[in-house]
Amino acid sequence: MLESVASDQKSQPQKPETAFSHIVIQDITPSVDNGRYPVKRIVGEPCIVEADAFRDGPDVIRVTLKYRPDTDQSYRDVPMTSLGNDRWQGVFIPDRPGRYFYTVEAWTDRLATWLWSFEKKAAAGRDLRSHLLDGLSLVERMIRRAGPADSSLLRQFASLLRNYAGDYASVLAFAVRPDIAEALLRAAEHYDATTYNPPLELIVDREKARFSAWYELFVRSQTDDPARYGSFREAEKILPEIADMGFDVLYLTPIHPIGKTNRKGKNNSLIAEPDAVGSPWAIGNALGGHDALDPALGDFADFARFIAAANELGLEPAMDFALQCSPDHPWVRDHPEWFKHRPDGTIMYAENPPKEYQDIYPLDFDGPHRAALMNEILRVLLFWIEHGIRIFRVDNPHTKPVFFWKWLIESVRRRYPDVIFLAEAFTRPKMMKLLAAVGFNQSYTYFTWRNSRAELTEYLTELTQAPTKDYFRPNFFTNTPDILPPFLQTGGMPAFKIRLVLAATLSSAYGIYSGFEFCEADALPNSEEYLNAEKYEIKVRDRTRPGIREFIAQVNRIRRQNPALQQFLNLRFLNTDNDNILLYLKTDDAGQNRIIVAVNLDPFHPHHTTGFVPLEALGVRDGLTYNVTDLLTGASYRWSAQNYIRLDPFIQPAHIFRVEPADEV
Repeated sequence: MLESVASDQKSQPQKPETAFSHIVIQDITPSVDNGRYPVKRIVGEPCIVEADAFRDGPDVIRVTLKYRPDTDQSYRDVPMTSLGNDRWQGVFIPDRPGRYFYTVEAWTDRLATWLWSFEKKAAAGRDLRSHLLDGLSLVERMIRRAGPADSSLLRQFASLLRNYAGDYASVLAFAVRPDIAEALLRAAEHYDATTYNPPLELIVDREKARFSAWYELFVRSQTDDPARYGSFREAEKILPEIADMGFDVLYLTPIHPIGKTNRKGKNNSLIAEPDAVGSPWAIGNALGGHDALDPALGDFADFARFIAAANELGLEPAMDFALQCSPDHPWVRDHPEWFKHRPDGTIMYAENPPKEYQDIYPLDFDGPHRAALMNEILRVLLFWIEHGIRIFRVDNPHTKPVFFWKWLIESVRRRYPDVIFLAEAFTRPKMMKLLAAVGFNQSYTYFTWRNSRAELTEYLTELTQAPTKDYFRPNFFTNTPDILPPFLQTGGMPAFKIRLVLAATLSSAYGIYSGFEFCEADALPNSEEYLNAEKYEIKVRDRTRPGIREFIAQVNRIRRQNPALQQFLNLRFLNTDNDNILLYLKTDDAGQNRIIVAVNLDPFHPHHTTGFVPLEALGVRDGLTYNVTDLLTGASYRWSAQNYIRLDPFIQPAHIFRVEPADEV
């Protein structure tokens, strides 16, 4: 009986012609949770589909991969090739963003089955008169279905069978002639055709969903006076600097009006100073809510000018999408039913014990007015899309229902398939993965806290293996306004360089929060919170002070120039005899660009090791040597299967080697 993909609904009864099919199709890959959630790919990236397909008896089957964009009504067919042991493979390449469907069809090729039997009987000297009549009948039926060109070829085959004189080898040779074989396949009756149902889904994104470098910015801090808001026009002045560092996504923290009720003071204090600016994540006041700009930053004309200036420099703006409200938000006044209430009638503020957020009201997605709330959120999101935003970093999506995100993202994608959603969900692993499965294009990860060779190897291996690799795209942020990892607090400039190289070369998407380039590392005691956090005050930076801006620019330039670093799933860890040095290889799809990265994971001490590089992974014959060039220093070395590596974090904590082409070895 035909295998069915699991779905959210109960299985429906099989139609008789399907339920009693001789053909079995099962174990299709790629597939996320047996087809419950879509697979993800990038425009132009091959989708390699495999399936088991077989039938009872010796009859020959043909297997076809069928796919279509959801905007098309008919499927496109790709013949699948046998991998042996009843496993089949086919490939299609999506050519535009959006949702696709794909499935597998198998059918019995009666003429191919006849030819197989004909060869066996002829070789055994059996009487073929009846068998020839069967074959001739099949070919004549095919002639009636074929087009003019194929009909002419098939008539030649029919004549050969009609006038058969015992030379069975000539019949077989004629049947496998390429033009005849193709005509036979085109005209074949798809007898007992069976299709795997329901079809599987594929979400295809634009390139930036896979390869991007993010820079996180508070617009209000772009000022020379900590007592005065910076504006969009002032923020324009640092855009060239951010672009020169090689970033291509400019992530703006919330730019909406900020609530005044229960406004937090510096360092998240409950008692705010009279001039406290509050947290931009406490969204909304009398001047507007999620579809408004804080007037201190500028108006919509200033915003449009800022967006245009960023785009001109190759910086695509991304907005923070935080679904929470200050007590002063217009929704609280106009739609109190959208919030959760205590028994005494007051609205509940947000909590994440032991933390309390008295300046924020969470939304209620379980109340009777859920539909109106969800439609309003969709309206707000479309509002910003129509103002030129196509990337959203979503704040704490794990605190809202998964069904809501699935509905919202699908609603947006139907209109704007190029929109990218990044899930800022530092939460339980299964919830992080589920958010990715239901539609988020990128996801924050635990990379921020993975420091040792064992931790990094184990975590990255998990992310690059099926099924996770088919739907979860990591964005490796080195730090955030909420998180200053202990490694950065104590390791000085070497630690910042180490984490930068790891983030930028392990993953094809990564990001930094402002101040990383200046190695800002002052934290509140015994915490991962920044001292004098920018979340609660305007932070004026001396942008002429020393830092690692040139190093960041160099690493980002290396990423852009080497296709191997623009992918994530091509990661391969290599062995060393010192756990303080991480060694890994990335190779592009064409096998022309190979990058070997070595990183000293200890920011305090030099380390050396022997690095073991499998020569076959480089296309180098056993026993030969090859050249590598360090793209950070320009130095070249002659390497073999075993290589000495020494890295001093105070000089250069990493090598990014390009393996030279074989003809240069």
